[in-house]
Amino acid sequence: MKSTSREAYALAGVDVSLANKVKNTVAQQVRATLRPEVIGSGFFGSMFQLKGYDEPVLVSSVDGVGTKLKIASLLDKNNTVGMDIVNHCVNDILCCGAEPLFFLDYIAAGKLVPKQIEAIVSGLVQACQETGCSLIGGETAEMPGIYSERNYDLAGFIVGVVERKNIIDGSSIAPDDVILGLPSSGLHTNGYSLVRRVFGVDANPSCLNKFYPELGKSLGEELLQVHRCYYPQLKPALPFIKGIAHITGGGFAGNIPRILPEGVAAHLKKHSWDVLPIFKLIQKTGNIDETEMYHVFNMGIGMTLVCSPQQVATIASILPQAKTVGKIIKRESEERVIIN
Repeated sequence: MKSTSREAYALAGVDVSLANKVKNTVAQQVRATLRPEVIGSGFFGSMFQLKGYDEPVLVSSVDGVGTKLKIASLLDKNNTVGMDIVNHCVNDILCCGAEPLFFLDYIAAGKLVPKQIEAIVSGLVQACQETGCSLIGGETAEMPGIYSERNYDLAGFIVGVVERKNIIDGSSIAPDDVILGLPSSGLHTNGYSLVRRVFGVDANPSCLNKFYPELGKSLGEELLQVHRCYYPQLKPALPFIKGIAHITGGGFAGNIPRILPEGVAAHLKKHSWDVLPIFKLIQKTGNIDETEMYHVFNMGIGMTLVCSPQQVATIASILPQAKTVGKIIKRESEERVIIN
Protein backbone atom coordinates (compact mmCIF):
# COMPACT_ATOMS: atom_id res chain seq x y z
CA MET A 1 0.00 0.00 0.00
CA LYS A 2 1.38 3.38 -1.00
CA SER A 3 1.88 6.06 1.63
CA THR A 4 0.01 9.35 1.30
CA SER A 5 1.93 12.47 0.30
CA ARG A 6 1.65 13.71 3.89
CA GLU A 7 3.07 10.44 5.23
CA ALA A 8 5.87 10.52 2.68
CA TYR A 9 6.78 14.07 3.70
CA ALA A 10 6.82 13.02 7.37
CA LEU A 11 9.18 10.15 6.51
CA ALA A 12 11.44 12.76 4.89
CA GLY A 13 11.53 14.63 8.21
CA VAL A 14 8.86 17.30 7.73
CA ASP A 15 5.66 17.08 9.78
CA VAL A 16 3.12 19.38 8.11
CA SER A 17 0.39 18.70 10.67
CA LEU A 18 2.68 19.57 13.57
CA ALA A 19 3.83 22.74 11.81
CA ASN A 20 0.22 23.87 11.36
CA LYS A 21 -0.54 23.21 15.03
CA VAL A 22 2.48 25.23 16.12
CA LYS A 23 1.52 28.13 13.84
CA ASN A 24 -2.04 28.18 15.17
CA THR A 25 -0.80 28.18 18.75
CA VAL A 26 1.68 31.03 18.32
CA ALA A 27 -0.86 33.05 16.32
CA GLN A 28 -2.84 33.49 19.52
CA GLN A 29 0.20 35.03 21.24
CA VAL A 30 0.94 37.29 18.28
CA ARG A 31 -2.51 38.94 18.30
CA ALA A 32 -1.64 40.71 21.53
CA THR A 33 0.98 42.83 19.70
CA LEU A 34 -1.18 44.13 16.86
CA ARG A 35 -1.55 47.89 16.57
CA PRO A 36 -4.74 49.50 15.14
CA GLU A 37 -2.89 50.13 11.86
CA VAL A 38 -2.67 46.41 11.11
CA ILE A 39 -5.26 45.38 8.53
CA GLY A 40 -6.58 41.82 8.37
CA SER A 41 -4.67 38.60 8.97
CA GLY A 42 -4.10 35.25 7.33
CA PHE A 43 -3.12 36.65 3.92
CA PHE A 44 0.04 35.83 1.96
CA GLY A 45 1.36 39.24 2.90
CA SER A 46 0.81 41.41 5.98
CA MET A 47 -0.75 44.86 5.67
CA PHE A 48 -0.12 47.98 7.72
CA GLN A 49 -1.80 51.34 7.14
CA LEU A 50 0.54 54.26 7.80
CA LYS A 51 -1.17 57.19 9.53
CA GLY A 52 -0.33 60.49 11.19
CA TYR A 53 2.82 61.58 9.33
CA ASP A 54 3.44 64.53 6.99
CA GLU A 55 6.54 63.25 5.19
CA PRO A 56 7.00 59.69 6.45
CA VAL A 57 10.25 57.90 5.69
CA LEU A 58 10.24 54.15 6.21
CA VAL A 59 13.32 52.68 7.87
CA SER A 60 14.00 48.93 7.68
CA SER A 61 16.57 46.52 9.06
CA VAL A 62 17.17 42.79 9.15
CA ASP A 63 19.41 40.77 11.44
CA GLY A 64 19.90 37.48 13.23
CA VAL A 65 20.81 36.40 16.74
CA GLY A 66 23.95 34.53 15.64
CA THR A 67 25.56 31.76 17.64
CA LYS A 68 24.03 32.98 20.87
CA LEU A 69 21.30 30.60 19.73
CA LYS A 70 23.60 27.68 20.50
CA ILE A 71 23.84 28.78 24.15
CA ALA A 72 20.05 29.06 24.33
CA SER A 73 19.62 25.62 22.78
CA LEU A 74 22.15 23.96 25.09
CA LEU A 75 20.43 25.46 28.15
CA ASP A 76 16.95 24.87 26.73
CA LYS A 77 16.05 28.48 27.48
CA ASN A 78 14.69 29.94 24.28
CA ASN A 79 12.46 32.89 25.20
CA THR A 80 15.27 35.41 25.66
CA VAL A 81 16.57 35.09 22.09
CA GLY A 82 13.15 36.17 20.81
CA MET A 83 13.57 39.36 22.82
CA ASP A 84 17.14 39.71 21.57
CA ILE A 85 16.26 39.84 17.89
CA VAL A 86 13.42 42.35 18.32
CA ASN A 87 15.49 44.63 20.55
CA HIS A 88 18.49 44.43 18.23
CA CYS A 89 16.42 45.48 15.23
CA VAL A 90 14.58 48.23 17.15
CA ASN A 91 17.94 49.67 18.21
CA ASP A 92 19.23 49.61 14.63
CA ILE A 93 16.40 51.73 13.20
CA LEU A 94 16.49 53.93 16.30
CA CYS A 95 19.88 55.15 15.05
CA CYS A 96 17.92 57.06 12.36
CA GLY A 97 15.38 58.30 14.90
CA ALA A 98 12.70 55.86 13.74
CA GLU A 99 9.69 54.58 15.67
CA PRO A 100 9.22 50.79 15.28
CA LEU A 101 6.00 49.86 13.48
CA PHE A 102 6.06 46.16 12.71
CA PHE A 103 8.28 43.13 12.91
CA LEU A 104 8.48 39.81 11.04
CA ASP A 105 10.35 36.75 12.23
CA TYR A 106 11.90 33.72 10.55
CA ILE A 107 12.48 30.52 12.51
CA ALA A 108 14.11 27.51 10.86
CA ALA A 109 14.83 24.21 12.60
CA GLY A 110 15.87 20.67 11.80
CA LYS A 111 12.77 19.50 13.61
CA LEU A 112 9.95 21.64 14.98
CA VAL A 113 9.66 21.30 18.74
CA PRO A 114 6.41 23.03 19.82
CA LYS A 115 7.69 23.96 23.29
CA GLN A 116 10.83 25.49 21.78
CA ILE A 117 9.00 27.49 19.10
CA GLU A 118 6.39 28.73 21.56
CA ALA A 119 9.16 29.93 23.90
CA ILE A 120 10.88 31.83 21.09
CA VAL A 121 7.62 33.47 20.05
CA SER A 122 6.80 34.41 23.66
CA GLY A 123 10.03 36.41 23.69
CA LEU A 124 9.19 38.05 20.37
CA VAL A 125 5.76 38.98 21.69
CA GLN A 126 7.07 40.41 24.95
CA ALA A 127 9.67 42.60 23.24
CA CYS A 128 7.18 43.82 20.64
CA GLN A 129 4.67 44.75 23.35
CA GLU A 130 7.33 46.66 25.29
CA THR A 131 8.17 48.80 22.23
CA GLY A 132 4.67 49.17 20.76
CA CYS A 133 5.69 47.18 17.70
CA SER A 134 3.32 44.78 15.92
CA LEU A 135 4.49 41.23 15.30
CA ILE A 136 2.74 41.27 11.95
CA GLY A 137 3.95 38.05 10.34
CA GLY A 138 6.63 35.44 10.09
CA GLU A 139 7.72 32.08 8.80
CA THR A 140 8.48 28.78 10.50
CA ALA A 141 10.42 26.24 8.45
CA GLU A 142 11.32 22.64 9.19
CA MET A 143 14.57 21.86 7.37
CA PRO A 144 16.02 18.43 8.16
CA GLY A 145 19.51 17.99 6.76
CA ILE A 146 20.27 21.71 7.04
CA TYR A 147 19.93 21.95 10.82
CA SER A 148 20.35 19.24 13.41
CA GLU A 149 17.23 18.37 15.40
CA ARG A 150 18.36 20.38 18.43
CA ASN A 151 19.51 23.53 16.63
CA TYR A 152 17.53 26.32 15.01
CA ASP A 153 18.06 29.69 13.41
CA LEU A 154 16.23 32.93 14.18
CA ALA A 155 16.20 36.10 12.12
CA GLY A 156 14.03 39.19 12.14
CA PHE A 157 12.97 42.02 9.86
CA ILE A 158 11.67 45.36 11.14
CA VAL A 159 10.04 48.42 9.58
CA GLY A 160 9.84 51.77 11.32
CA VAL A 161 9.03 55.35 10.39
CA VAL A 162 10.47 58.80 10.97
CA GLU A 163 9.40 62.23 9.76
CA ARG A 164 11.83 63.32 7.06
CA LYS A 165 12.70 66.50 8.97
CA ASN A 166 13.54 64.47 12.09
CA ILE A 167 15.96 61.96 10.52
CA ILE A 168 19.14 61.57 12.57
CA ASP A 169 22.01 60.95 10.14
CA GLY A 170 25.11 62.37 11.84
CA SER A 171 25.66 64.95 9.09
CA SER A 172 25.89 67.86 11.57
CA ILE A 173 28.47 66.19 13.83
CA ALA A 174 31.49 68.46 14.33
CA PRO A 175 34.72 68.65 16.37
CA ASP A 176 34.18 69.21 20.11
CA ASP A 177 30.81 67.47 20.08
CA VAL A 178 30.38 65.11 23.03
CA ILE A 179 30.02 61.32 22.84
CA LEU A 180 27.69 59.82 25.44
CA GLY A 181 27.48 56.10 26.16
CA LEU A 182 24.51 54.06 27.35
CA PRO A 183 25.34 50.87 29.29
CA SER A 184 24.82 47.45 27.75
CA SER A 185 23.36 44.44 29.55
CA GLY A 186 26.28 42.24 28.50
CA LEU A 187 27.41 40.82 25.17
CA HIS A 188 24.04 41.57 23.56
CA THR A 189 24.13 39.50 20.35
CA ASN A 190 27.70 39.48 19.09
CA GLY A 191 31.01 37.83 19.88
CA TYR A 192 29.52 34.46 20.82
CA SER A 193 31.65 32.37 18.46
CA LEU A 194 34.74 33.70 20.21
CA VAL A 195 33.19 33.21 23.66
CA ARG A 196 32.29 29.60 22.86
CA ARG A 197 35.89 28.94 21.87
CA VAL A 198 37.34 30.71 24.92
CA PHE A 199 35.29 28.65 27.38
CA GLY A 200 35.20 25.44 25.34
CA VAL A 201 31.41 25.43 25.28
CA ASP A 202 31.01 23.11 22.31
CA ALA A 203 33.24 20.40 23.78
CA ASN A 204 31.99 20.82 27.34
CA PRO A 205 28.50 22.39 27.55
CA SER A 206 28.42 21.83 31.32
CA CYS A 207 30.78 24.83 31.67
CA LEU A 208 27.70 26.99 31.16
CA ASN A 209 26.48 25.91 34.60
CA LYS A 210 29.63 27.08 36.39
CA PHE A 211 28.97 29.88 38.88
CA TYR A 212 31.36 32.85 38.78
CA PRO A 213 31.40 35.12 41.87
CA GLU A 214 32.45 38.13 39.80
CA LEU A 215 29.35 37.68 37.63
CA GLY A 216 27.02 36.80 40.49
CA LYS A 217 25.51 34.08 38.31
CA SER A 218 26.44 31.14 36.12
CA LEU A 219 28.23 31.65 32.81
CA GLY A 220 25.16 30.50 30.90
CA GLU A 221 22.87 32.94 32.71
CA GLU A 222 25.27 35.77 31.94
CA LEU A 223 25.57 34.86 28.27
CA LEU A 224 21.78 34.83 27.87
CA GLN A 225 21.29 38.33 29.28
CA VAL A 226 18.78 40.00 26.98
CA HIS A 227 20.03 42.50 24.42
CA ARG A 228 18.96 45.80 25.90
CA CYS A 229 16.41 47.89 24.01
CA TYR A 230 17.07 51.64 24.15
CA TYR A 231 13.99 52.98 22.35
CA PRO A 232 11.59 53.68 25.27
CA GLN A 233 14.19 55.59 27.27
CA LEU A 234 15.89 57.30 24.35
CA LYS A 235 12.80 58.49 22.47
CA PRO A 236 12.31 61.75 24.46
CA ALA A 237 15.97 62.70 23.90
CA LEU A 238 15.99 62.27 20.11
CA PRO A 239 15.49 65.99 19.30
CA PHE A 240 18.73 66.84 21.09
CA ILE A 241 20.95 64.22 19.40
CA LYS A 242 23.09 64.57 16.26
CA GLY A 243 24.09 60.95 15.79
CA ILE A 244 23.47 57.49 17.24
CA ALA A 245 25.56 54.34 16.84
CA HIS A 246 24.42 50.89 17.97
CA ILE A 247 27.53 49.05 19.18
CA THR A 248 27.16 45.54 17.80
CA GLY A 249 29.42 43.31 15.68
CA GLY A 250 32.75 45.04 15.09
CA GLY A 251 32.63 46.96 18.36
CA PHE A 252 33.30 50.70 18.42
CA ALA A 253 35.55 50.78 15.35
CA GLY A 254 33.01 48.90 13.27
CA ASN A 255 29.97 51.01 14.13
CA ILE A 256 30.75 54.59 15.15
CA PRO A 257 32.31 55.51 11.76
CA ARG A 258 28.96 54.77 10.10
CA ILE A 259 27.55 58.03 11.49
CA LEU A 260 30.62 60.26 11.16
CA PRO A 261 30.87 62.86 8.37
CA GLU A 262 34.16 63.37 6.54
CA GLY A 263 36.95 65.13 8.40
CA VAL A 264 36.14 64.00 11.94
CA ALA A 265 36.96 61.06 14.19
CA ALA A 266 35.76 59.76 17.54
CA HIS A 267 38.07 59.80 20.56
CA LEU A 268 36.90 57.45 23.33
CA LYS A 269 38.39 57.45 26.83
CA LYS A 270 38.73 53.88 28.13
CA HIS A 271 38.27 54.54 31.81
CA SER A 272 35.25 56.81 31.46
CA TRP A 273 32.84 53.88 31.92
CA ASP A 274 32.78 50.60 33.82
CA VAL A 275 33.78 47.58 31.74
CA LEU A 276 31.40 44.78 32.73
CA PRO A 277 32.88 41.78 34.59
CA ILE A 278 31.98 39.37 31.76
CA PHE A 279 34.36 41.14 29.39
CA LYS A 280 37.19 41.02 31.90
CA LEU A 281 36.53 37.30 32.39
CA ILE A 282 36.57 36.63 28.65
CA GLN A 283 39.80 38.57 28.19
CA LYS A 284 41.54 36.81 31.08
CA THR A 285 40.32 33.31 30.25
CA GLY A 286 41.09 33.59 26.55
CA ASN A 287 44.27 35.66 26.94
CA ILE A 288 42.87 38.08 24.39
CA ASP A 289 44.62 41.31 23.47
CA GLU A 290 42.81 44.37 24.78
CA THR A 291 42.71 45.99 21.34
CA GLU A 292 40.88 42.98 19.93
CA MET A 293 38.41 43.05 22.82
CA TYR A 294 37.41 46.60 21.88
CA HIS A 295 37.08 45.60 18.23
CA VAL A 296 34.82 42.61 18.94
CA PHE A 297 32.68 43.45 21.98
CA ASN A 298 30.70 46.44 23.22
CA MET A 299 32.71 46.38 26.48
CA GLY A 300 29.74 47.67 28.47
CA ILE A 301 28.50 50.39 26.11
CA GLY A 302 25.61 49.31 23.91
CA MET A 303 24.75 52.64 22.31
CA THR A 304 26.67 55.85 21.72
CA LEU A 305 25.08 59.27 21.23
CA VAL A 306 26.70 62.37 19.77
CA CYS A 307 25.46 65.82 20.77
CA SER A 308 26.69 69.38 21.15
CA PRO A 309 28.24 70.27 24.52
CA GLN A 310 25.23 72.50 25.22
CA GLN A 311 22.82 69.53 25.08
CA VAL A 312 24.68 67.20 27.47
CA ALA A 313 22.81 68.32 30.59
CA THR A 314 19.42 68.04 28.88
CA ILE A 315 20.12 64.53 27.62
CA ALA A 316 21.53 63.48 30.99
CA SER A 317 18.30 64.64 32.68
CA ILE A 318 16.36 62.32 30.36
CA LEU A 319 18.91 59.50 30.45
CA PRO A 320 20.58 59.45 33.88
CA GLN A 321 22.61 56.37 32.90
CA ALA A 322 24.31 58.21 30.04
CA LYS A 323 28.02 58.83 30.62
CA THR A 324 30.41 61.08 28.76
CA VAL A 325 32.79 58.60 27.13
CA GLY A 326 34.60 60.77 24.60
CA LYS A 327 34.41 63.57 22.07
CA ILE A 328 34.55 64.27 18.37
CA ILE A 329 37.91 65.48 17.08
CA LYS A 330 39.32 66.64 13.76
CA ARG A 331 40.48 63.63 11.78
CA GLU A 332 44.23 63.60 11.31
CA SER A 333 44.88 59.97 10.33
CA GLU A 334 43.22 56.91 8.82
CA GLU A 335 41.72 56.03 12.19
CA ARG A 336 38.06 56.95 12.56
CA VAL A 337 37.86 55.75 16.19
CA ILE A 338 40.67 56.27 18.70
CA ILE A 339 40.44 54.51 22.07
CA ASN A 340 42.95 55.29 24.82
